[in-house]
Amino acid sequence: MMKKQKNNAKRPHGQERQTMTLTGHLKELRNRLAICIVCLIVSSLAGLHFAPGLVELLTDIGKSYGYSYVFLAPQELLMQYFSIALLSGVCLTVPVILYHIWAFVHPGLRKNEDTLFLAAISSGLLCFVIGIIFAYKIMLPFMLHFLIGISAGTEIVATISVQNYISFLLTIFMIFGIVFELPVISVLLTQMGLLKVAWMRKGRRVLIVIIFVVAALITPPDIVSQIMVAIPMIGLYELSIIICSILMRFRKKTARAEETDEQPRT
Repeated sequence: MMKKQKNNAKRPHGQERQTMTLTGHLKELRNRLAICIVCLIVSSLAGLHFAPGLVELLTDIGKSYGYSYVFLAPQELLMQYFSIALLSGVCLTVPVILYHIWAFVHPGLRKNEDTLFLAAISSGLLCFVIGIIFAYKIMLPFMLHFLIGISAGTEIVATISVQNYISFLLTIFMIFGIVFELPVISVLLTQMGLLKVAWMRKGRRVLIVIIFVVAALITPPDIVSQIMVAIPMIGLYELSIIICSILMRFRKKTARAEETDEQPRT
């Protein structure tokens, strides 16, 4: 009995998962998906309760700059409550989804792969939240103030559809959340050997042009939004180069130290 326990203790990481049958993998995946779906439904129902307050919070941003709102269809405001509730449910469920993704792939990963995967998930979620906060605190006030200032001195009154306004805000939040993932993606690609820092430096000019083109495609059709998205993207690209350079130097230094330790001593 003791011998059997010792053999189990020496079993390599992930061997239990490797012996699982295809049916077992599918059953585990089904159970994890079911948990995520239930969490999404519960979170969305909870978000529906807070949806009116969230919509009021978002509309208050524009009210401080002179915007007023209308809804053009009887169900328009109600549909925005449902949209906000669903989005809130997704945001609240993301940590649960990420945990179950990690728990599903964890047994089959090596120690360094497991660490990289967990770091990528954590930093990716953190960067997405930072991007949303950046858009909420800095970008949106500037953009809304500039856009309503265009009508200054005219008789045109800024009366905005609730649906269009909420859609504009959510689009900006999503854009900056994704844009702030650039350093994480760059680090992952360099660590996997698919991207080199020298390539990033050499292609800087071309990438800046591509960034402005992408900013024009993903933003509303006004030059201010395009510039305000392109500038942070360029800054994040430069930050990605710095972070990747530091990590690559650390990786080379560690590899040299390991090679020195492995050399036979005379």
